[in-house]
Amino acid sequence: MTDTANILRETTLTVGSGDAARDIAVITRMGTETDRPALVWLGGYRSDMAGTKAIEMDALAGDEGLTAIRFDYSGHGVSGGDFRKGTISRWTEEALAVLASSGVKKVVLIGSSMGGWIALRVIQEARRLGLPFSVDGLVLIAPAPDFTSELIEPSLTAAERQSLAERGYFEEPSEYSPEPNIFTRDLMEDGAENRVLTGLIETGCPVHILQGMKDPDVPYQHALKLMEFLPLDDVVLTLIRDGDHRLSRPEDIAKMKSAILSMI
Repeated sequence: MTDTANILRETTLTVGSGDAARDIAVITRMGTETDRPALVWLGGYRSDMAGTKAIEMDALAGDEGLTAIRFDYSGHGVSGGDFRKGTISRWTEEALAVLASSGVKKVVLIGSSMGGWIALRVIQEARRLGLPFSVDGLVLIAPAPDFTSELIEPSLTAAERQSLAERGYFEEPSEYSPEPNIFTRDLMEDGAENRVLTGLIETGCPVHILQGMKDPDVPYQHALKLMEFLPLDDVVLTLIRDGDHRLSRPEDIAKMKSAILSMI
């Protein structure tokens, strides 16, 4: 089982057409336990599939003989496309295309930060489009649904609002990269069109949220708010008292793996 489960397949998937076409890099671990759900990584804003948590999810899949799928959104990692053209709609479209082309029938989505928002939109859109796969579980790590309107918009400075209006974007320093974070007007406006914290969210599967209480980017109160919109699902919230936004320490990774295993 181990040898087969350690086969990694690297592919490129073209999503969109014409000027909107972009090449999405995908890495699939070929599992042997085909009756069990595949693990799918949905990364955060400016994150990629080579991050610690994504690699640890993939390693868990190898240990368990599961299929695992990782990919980079356009403008991220080794995928093509312009980061500044990125929006929630665009990245959700890419996630749906990766899933639809994979041929898997059952998945557990593991969404980190913005990936938590993408995961919820994937469920909604897959249901609307009648796509041929089911989501058997959600593991959300410091999830940031609606972060453009809930977390960024309220704290914009006058200078940032002016930059959005005049330049179409604004920048802010990043704690995780020497390059600043860039938030575009398109991202902000599209985010408003993709809000999920507007009514009851029915995922149809168990949900486990992992949230650090010392997260400077996504306050733990945001996870509590998300739970209010998930009354129809079996939801577990694990608050990590000294946890930050990344939740990449060994003890955090252990909690993530435990949450994933509980879904399969």
